[in-house]
Amino acid sequence: MTVKIAVIYYSATGTVHALAQAVAEGAESAGARVRLRRVAELAPDSAIDQNPRWRQHADATAAITRAAVEDLAWADALAFGTPTRFGTPAAQLKQFIDQAGGLWQEGGLADKPVTAFTSVFNRHGGAEATLLSLANVFYHWGALIVPPGFTDPTVYAAGGNPYGTVAVTGPPEDGLQAAALDAARYQGRRLAQTTIRLLAGVRTTDENALATGDERTSRIA
Repeated sequence: MTVKIAVIYYSATGTVHALAQAVAEGAESAGARVRLRRVAELAPDSAIDQNPRWRQHADATAAITRAAVEDLAWADALAFGTPTRFGTPAAQLKQFIDQAGGLWQEGGLADKPVTAFTSVFNRHGGAEATLLSLANVFYHWGALIVPPGFTDPTVYAAGGNPYGTVAVTGPPEDGLQAAALDAARYQGRRLAQTTIRLLAGVRTTDENALATGDERTSRIA
């Protein structure tokens, strides 16, 4: 069974972009069709130009398709990535999420498996608060949160965060660790595999309901 996964992220200097690519690779390794989408930049050029790494990354990724609400509707499952901003998601990702109100009201986000990942400069710089903040959104959607949990050695190797992959970029780590990319690939693979199992069960239930004429079972599914 092929499932569709949208990996939607914001990245200023490239760390979350690398994580998003790894999540996409993991999902694809499980047979998923993946859309990798970046959300729109809100910062003015004057701010971006003050940081050479920010400007370099913005120019290097300009060709990546910008995320749209249609990507949320298309996907069977969703993965969101953001740098940590004072223990919360970046404004750019939050602004995109706020556009999904209409789809949410239609029930278009309910029951979709969803996961999240982030980056932080200091290991205790608010990464878990950022992931839990995103989870509050997913609760409102009625989505099905799929955390990595402590379910694979890669989670421990990357620092042991059960809420989602975190890349620590400041000293002493001083850069994106290979372990974080491995954990992100696992997180994407786990999301795809969970979605496959979920949709296979739903479709089997629907088929059984049609075969027996049990409309109640079909409605529950």
